Amino acid sequence: MFADAIERVGGFTRPIKFVIRRYKEQLLIPGSATMFFVNEEGYALTCKHVAMELINADKANKNYRAFHEALAAVPEGNNRKAALKKLELQYNLRVHATAQELTQFPDTVDGWKEYDLVLHPDQDLALLHLKGFEKIRYHGHAVFAKNAAAVRPGDMLCRLGFPFPEFSDYRYNEETGFIEWVRDGRGVTPRFPMDGMLTRHIADEKGRIIGFELSTPGLRGQSGGPLFDRRGLIYGMQSQTKHLHLGFDMKEKKMVLNGREETVNNQPFLHVGSCVHVDVIKAFLDRHHVKYYVGDEPTNAEPVNG
Repeated sequence: MFADAIERVGGFTRPIKFVIRRYKEQLLIPGSATMFFVNEEGYALTCKHVAMELINADKANKNYRAFHEALAAVPEGNNRKAALKKLELQYNLRVHATAQELTQFPDTVDGWKEYDLVLHPDQDLALLHLKGFEKIRYHGHAVFAKNAAAVRPGDMLCRLGFPFPEFSDYRYNEETGFIEWVRDGRGVTPRFPMDGMLTRHIADEKGRIIGFELSTPGLRGQSGGPLFDRRGLIYGMQSQTKHLHLGFDMKEKKMVLNGREETVNNQPFLHVGSCVHVDVIKAFLDRHHVKYYVGDEPTNAEPVNG
């Protein structure tokens, strides 16, 4: 049902790669999120909580570099241990605290100089602009549904993202004390679609429709990925997964499992996806005068703010 749409939407949907190192640890933790481009000018959408991770990564890296430089200036001797403890307090570096975090936007644009982030004041939505690039490496751009009422509860929609980080092109450099990207190792990570039935519309406290609920979860790493129909028309963006208690609890229930009687405890939940509504996205882009495209079909798109 969604095969052609996934190919179309996959052209402008890209992963955001993260690698975290905790203080006093060499174990590196990979992670991922998703972004998708709305025009040919390097503007992309993702979740606000993903954008905050980018902001916090930049702060952590600057903090650790300042700590590293301050520690390097301490002479060797009996007072070095006390100086280290003082610097750890000064730079808020406790054991297991995030010391460094690499981020990367692979296969997006070549030669970008910097990026801007704009956060939505209320919704889990952010705008990312890659600036000063030389060449675009994504293909096409989102075409947003002109009429959001075209989908109703019972319709099937799909999300696309990068929930399973399988890249390995990073390392901890023992000589420098920093983590870094490397040329060897696997640089790509697989995309993963997740379909689901539109179950309910999500409203805010004033009754305004701000999102869609789907019958299946959005997976970790799909945050920021597009929500689309079988044609590839964009209706929203994956934001979070909610956990609805089903009420079918089992407490100390006796069951025969593998030929033996066992005591089972279980509290089942239904995991449903929550997506930012397309009208919220279009209003956000309008507010910041960003060009985007709308249509009744992906092949029949009209520019807005162009």
